[in-house]
Amino acid sequence: MSDAKTVAIIGAGPVGLAAAAHVLERGMSPIVLESGPEAGHAIRQWQHVQLFSPWEYNVDKAAARLLAPTGWNSPDPQAYPTGGELLEGYLKPLATRTPLRDVIRTSSRVSAISRVGFDKAKTKGREQALFEIRYQNGKGPEVLRADAVIDTSGTWFSPNPAGSNGLPAIGEAECANRVAYGMPDVWGAQRSRYAGKKVAVLGAGHSAVGTLIDLARLADEVPGTQPVWLVRGADPAKAFGGGRNDKLAARGALGSAFAALVTSGKIGVETEFGVTHLSESEGRLKILAGTRSVVVDELIVSTGFRPDFSFLSELRLRLDPAIEAPVALAPLIDPNEHSCGTVRPHGARELAHDEPGFYLAGMKSYGRAPTFLMMTGYEQVRSIAADIAGDKKAAARVELVLPETGVCTRGGVESAGDAGCCGGAAKEEASACCAADETAKKAGASGCGCA
Repeated sequence: MSDAKTVAIIGAGPVGLAAAAHVLERGMSPIVLESGPEAGHAIRQWQHVQLFSPWEYNVDKAAARLLAPTGWNSPDPQAYPTGGELLEGYLKPLATRTPLRDVIRTSSRVSAISRVGFDKAKTKGREQALFEIRYQNGKGPEVLRADAVIDTSGTWFSPNPAGSNGLPAIGEAECANRVAYGMPDVWGAQRSRYAGKKVAVLGAGHSAVGTLIDLARLADEVPGTQPVWLVRGADPAKAFGGGRNDKLAARGALGSAFAALVTSGKIGVETEFGVTHLSESEGRLKILAGTRSVVVDELIVSTGFRPDFSFLSELRLRLDPAIEAPVALAPLIDPNEHSCGTVRPHGARELAHDEPGFYLAGMKSYGRAPTFLMMTGYEQVRSIAADIAGDKKAAARVELVLPETGVCTRGGVESAGDAGCCGGAAKEEASACCAADETAKKAGASGCGCA
């Protein structure tokens, strides 16, 4: 094994650990750098959320093969796990009871990647140079050298800001103590922050929908809780989804439950509300959209996420200028053009860059596109591991069938600025899209936290 290729993997989420499993299975040496204190750190931020997809679509095959000798009992394949159950029932045993436990370095935040002896401009001999990965841990700066790098660091910790033009709203930083991002646990762990308050939720994807449904439930128990939905578009009905026509019944139930709450008036609605300014106003938060304003106690921004490329500045990346996905992948997922039709499974060929041996995978590979499917990530890293190992035939082979999947057009269910999972996708979409009210949970799911 001493002569085996070393593959650095950034991020110990579901796709990162799957990458390590495939790399190990190929006889290579994975080293996983995780910025958080434990594997699955990002999922711990939305562990209250229930997935739309059942267990059978959330476990990678190579990872399952690693787990088998440990006595691991595969969960009911038809059950729908929460993020917390995904962690406890799959990721934690994978990270602690298999050979992966010896290759995961936690609390290790990558700060820069380059080629040994080469800056970005130097070309001759570049392909033969090892990658140099610099990272920080409790001991201080560390350096790792590797033959290849797979960046599966995700986007969870790079949320889109409230401003409608892609920039933070004026005053957003100054009002940070009243602003949260993503899908906070308003019903559980963060209940005290939101109970009895007027709370605005910005966004039109499943994260926003799930949060609004939970706030409506909270309002039934705690007087004074007032959810307000801020929608950038003119037609809020687009967020209701396909209802009974949705092939993922749980997601359809979520949309139907949400539509009923909006229609009943339990959730206030402000349409065409493109946020421009945030400011403190007599101990509350004033949200402006041009000349219009709403005054609330708290704001939850659920407008999607974007990739962080800051530590990749010395690598030669080929990214679509709009979507910020690899140029070969971008046309397949572009939310400006895509219509929730078919996004074919893809792998090393679509994810490679002008930096041989470097790959983006997982949610980060989708750039700013709003929807990512977990099983698509597993297929990505299977192909990438084969490519690094020199098995070009296996790298090109498609081993995943996704008959209907994708992201939605701006005229569809959601926009690029509102993270979520598009309607009409088949059951095989193992998306990490997630949970909300009791009605949707009985059907098996809820709001969106795409992995």
